[in-house]
Amino acid sequence: QVQLVESGGGLVQAGDSLRLSCAASERTFSRYAMGWFRQAPGKERNVIATISWSGGGANYADSVKGRFTITRDNTKNTIYLQMNSLRPEDTAVYYCAAQVRSTLWDTWGQGTQVTVSS
Repeated sequence: QVQLVESGGGLVQAGDSLRLSCAASERTFSRYAMGWFRQAPGKERNVIATISWSGGGANYADSVKGRFTITRDNTKNTIYLQMNSLRPEDTAVYYCAAQVRSTLWDTWGQGTQVTVSS
């Protein structure tokens, strides 16, 4: 069973940058589309960025487009989320997810907290 582990969260000020990482436990990682989601307190979990298995296709939510970049390194079984120009409204728990058994997001990491102070 594939396991995903996020890291890189923390407390930053508005305008700062952070890079999140999500490491997968299996080499079959390279077969899966991957995504980053976030959930703010009292709100639903929403997708913010996705990337195809090859890394050739990336999509972003409007709220992060132009500020966040999703990439993957299949040699390291890892995806990344580079977050620039962070805003207080980016404060949330960030999760990575994979489409392992289907086209649904069926495998999740435990999440990493990102807090942006104004």
